[in-house]
Amino acid sequence: MAQSNQSEHPPAGKKVADSQVVMNELVLPNDANLSGNVLGGRVMHLMDLCAGMAAMRHCRGVVATAAVDNLNFHHPIKVGEFMILKASVNYTDRTSMEVGVRVEAENPRTGERRHTSSAYLTFVALDENGRPTLAPPVKPQIEVEHRRYQDAGKRRLERLARLGHKR
Repeated sequence: MAQSNQSEHPPAGKKVADSQVVMNELVLPNDANLSGNVLGGRVMHLMDLCAGMAAMRHCRGVVATAAVDNLNFHHPIKVGEFMILKASVNYTDRTSMEVGVRVEAENPRTGERRHTSSAYLTFVALDENGRPTLAPPVKPQIEVEHRRYQDAGKRRLERLARLGHKR
């Protein structure tokens, strides 16, 4: 039976900047509802892709989405606007990674941007057999990364408590 690398030494730590992803999308009529606002499901899909790429860059392997926390839509994004998605790995545990995603809308005529939504997504690193495997630790470098790391650790404990896990 093939064995996952759970018993191996943890991989070396990685900087947040090494896995950050920025995606830009032009909102087209096919992405929108009858009011001309991008569909929430489209935003969620792009957030999952952007966060997944950050997680894959971080662990340099396959990942699976395990959870999405607190996705709220603050402002609509209109047809013809740019949707900018930014993702960073905030925290890692043994096999899991929390990735924060921020979505902004940009008016292409004025350059004005507004924050439209944010979420935290949890991914699990997978080995070649599709089993959880060790994720490299994240190594925060600057103050904002340290704050995000600490906050993510608290969210992880809250998430585990909601699921009835003791740790």
